[in-house]
Amino acid sequence: MGEERHLREELAERMAETPFYAWIGFSLVSAAEGEVEVAMQVEPRHLNLQGLAHGGIIATLADTAAGLAVRTELGPGRRHVTAQLNVDYLAPARAGRIVARGRTVKIGTTVAFAEAEVTDERGRVLARTSSVHSVMRER
Repeated sequence: MGEERHLREELAERMAETPFYAWIGFSLVSAAEGEVEVAMQVEPRHLNLQGLAHGGIIATLADTAAGLAVRTELGPGRRHVTAQLNVDYLAPARAGRIVARGRTVKIGTTVAFAEAEVTDERGRVLARTSSVHSVMRER
């Protein structure tokens, strides 16, 4: 439990230091090795012309959860970037809270694989993603 708390605090601190996450409205819900949950409140500013959450917002939330899950398994001095993101949209999202649950599939020396699932407040699956991440040394 202590390690999970440390991991969550470290990721929460990194997110707080990144203005993008505050601007878009993402918050860290939980973090454990290989698994991360990130949530947001879909507001009018996140909606497309049809009044639904823009697909790019959903993809970004899923990418963040999957990427942070990868981050939890990288050792010191390593970093990663998303090289490929595949998104399957399964249901429309409306205003309200949505959560992305990211998990690692495999972490290699130069490449990592992750998945994420985005759900709404009712537990309805909105999207599923798979992603490939390039892994490298910190600059």
